[in-house]
Amino acid sequence: MAASTPTVRVRRVYDPPSPDDGVRVLVDRLWPRGLRKTDAHIDEWPKALTPSTELRHWYHGPDAPYEEFRRRYEAELAAPDAAAALDRLRLLAARETVTLLTATKDPTFSHTSVLQRQLERPTA
Repeated sequence: MAASTPTVRVRRVYDPPSPDDGVRVLVDRLWPRGLRKTDAHIDEWPKALTPSTELRHWYHGPDAPYEEFRRRYEAELAAPDAAAALDRLRLLAARETVTLLTATKDPTFSHTSVLQRQLERPTA
Protein backbone atom coordinates (compact mmCIF):
# COMPACT_ATOMS: atom_id res chain seq x y z
CA MET A 1 0.00 0.00 0.00
CA ALA A 2 1.39 3.42 -0.98
CA ALA A 3 1.86 6.09 1.63
CA SER A 4 -0.39 9.13 1.21
CA THR A 5 2.47 11.55 1.82
CA PRO A 6 6.09 10.87 0.95
CA THR A 7 8.29 10.38 3.99
CA VAL A 8 11.62 12.01 3.29
CA ARG A 9 14.09 12.61 6.08
CA VAL A 10 17.47 14.32 6.08
CA ARG A 11 20.28 13.12 8.31
CA ARG A 12 24.01 13.50 8.51
CA VAL A 13 25.80 10.49 7.09
CA TYR A 14 28.04 10.42 10.16
CA ASP A 15 25.08 9.71 12.46
CA PRO A 16 24.53 6.03 13.27
CA PRO A 17 21.92 4.32 11.09
CA SER A 18 18.45 4.11 12.56
CA PRO A 19 15.93 1.29 12.02
CA ASP A 20 13.39 3.84 10.76
CA ASP A 21 15.72 5.29 8.08
CA GLY A 22 14.16 3.19 5.35
CA VAL A 23 16.15 3.54 2.14
CA ARG A 24 19.40 5.38 2.90
CA VAL A 25 20.47 7.58 0.00
CA LEU A 26 23.78 9.44 -0.09
CA VAL A 27 23.20 12.72 -1.92
CA ASP A 28 26.73 14.15 -1.84
CA ARG A 29 28.90 14.07 -4.96
CA LEU A 30 32.03 13.15 -2.98
CA TRP A 31 32.36 10.31 -0.52
CA PRO A 32 32.29 11.67 3.07
CA ARG A 33 35.73 12.08 4.62
CA GLY A 34 36.72 9.59 7.28
CA LEU A 35 33.74 7.29 6.70
CA ARG A 36 34.36 3.70 5.68
CA LYS A 37 31.95 2.39 3.09
CA THR A 38 31.23 -0.63 5.27
CA ASP A 39 30.11 1.67 8.11
CA ALA A 40 27.92 3.95 5.99
CA HIS A 41 25.02 1.57 5.31
CA ILE A 42 24.20 3.35 2.04
CA ASP A 43 21.52 1.79 -0.16
CA GLU A 44 21.87 4.19 -3.08
CA TRP A 45 24.22 6.92 -4.29
CA PRO A 46 22.58 8.70 -7.25
CA LYS A 47 25.30 11.15 -8.29
CA ALA A 48 22.97 12.61 -10.93
CA LEU A 49 21.05 14.25 -8.04
CA THR A 50 24.05 15.97 -6.55
CA PRO A 51 24.93 19.59 -7.33
CA SER A 52 27.52 19.96 -10.07
CA THR A 53 31.12 20.59 -9.09
CA GLU A 54 30.85 24.10 -10.52
CA LEU A 55 27.74 24.88 -8.48
CA ARG A 56 29.28 23.49 -5.28
CA HIS A 57 32.40 25.61 -5.77
CA TRP A 58 30.33 28.71 -6.49
CA TYR A 59 28.11 28.21 -3.43
CA HIS A 60 31.05 27.73 -1.09
CA GLY A 61 32.67 30.90 -2.37
CA PRO A 62 32.14 34.41 -1.06
CA ASP A 63 28.77 36.14 -1.43
CA ALA A 64 26.79 33.15 -2.69
CA PRO A 65 23.22 33.53 -1.39
CA TYR A 66 21.26 30.39 -0.60
CA GLU A 67 18.23 31.44 -2.65
CA GLU A 68 20.38 31.80 -5.78
CA PHE A 69 22.00 28.43 -5.06
CA ARG A 70 18.53 26.90 -4.69
CA ARG A 71 17.40 28.37 -8.02
CA ARG A 72 20.50 27.13 -9.85
CA TYR A 73 20.29 23.69 -8.25
CA GLU A 74 16.63 23.32 -9.17
CA ALA A 75 17.62 24.11 -12.77
CA GLU A 76 20.21 21.32 -12.61
CA LEU A 77 17.58 18.93 -11.24
CA ALA A 78 15.51 19.54 -14.38
CA ALA A 79 18.22 17.95 -16.57
CA PRO A 80 17.19 14.52 -17.92
CA ASP A 81 19.48 12.33 -15.78
CA ALA A 82 18.71 14.25 -12.59
CA ALA A 83 14.97 14.34 -13.33
CA ALA A 84 14.94 10.56 -13.86
CA ALA A 85 16.80 9.98 -10.57
CA LEU A 86 14.42 12.36 -8.79
CA ASP A 87 11.39 10.51 -10.18
CA ARG A 88 12.85 7.22 -9.01
CA LEU A 89 13.30 8.56 -5.46
CA ARG A 90 9.76 10.00 -5.53
CA LEU A 91 8.43 6.52 -6.29
CA LEU A 92 10.48 5.05 -3.46
CA ALA A 93 9.31 7.75 -1.04
CA ALA A 94 5.69 7.03 -1.94
CA ARG A 95 6.18 3.43 -0.73
CA GLU A 96 8.62 3.78 2.16
CA THR A 97 10.75 6.19 4.11
CA VAL A 98 13.69 7.68 2.24
CA THR A 99 16.53 9.19 4.24
CA LEU A 100 18.77 11.63 2.40
CA LEU A 101 22.28 11.46 3.82
CA THR A 102 24.83 14.23 3.64
CA ALA A 103 28.12 15.21 5.22
CA THR A 104 26.97 18.84 5.24
CA LYS A 105 27.13 20.37 8.71
CA ASP A 106 23.93 22.41 8.23
CA PRO A 107 21.55 20.56 5.91
CA THR A 108 18.95 23.36 6.25
CA PHE A 109 20.92 25.58 3.87
CA SER A 110 22.21 22.91 1.52
CA HIS A 111 21.10 20.90 -1.46
CA THR A 112 19.42 18.38 0.84
CA SER A 113 16.67 20.81 1.81
CA VAL A 114 16.04 21.51 -1.88
CA LEU A 115 15.89 17.78 -2.63
CA GLN A 116 13.58 17.13 0.29
CA ARG A 117 11.13 19.80 -0.94
CA GLN A 118 11.29 18.41 -4.48
CA LEU A 119 10.58 14.88 -3.28
CA GLU A 120 7.70 15.92 -1.04
CA ARG A 121 6.09 18.05 -3.75
CA PRO A 122 3.00 16.42 -5.27
CA THR A 123 3.50 15.37 -8.86
CA ALA A 124 1.15 16.47 -11.61
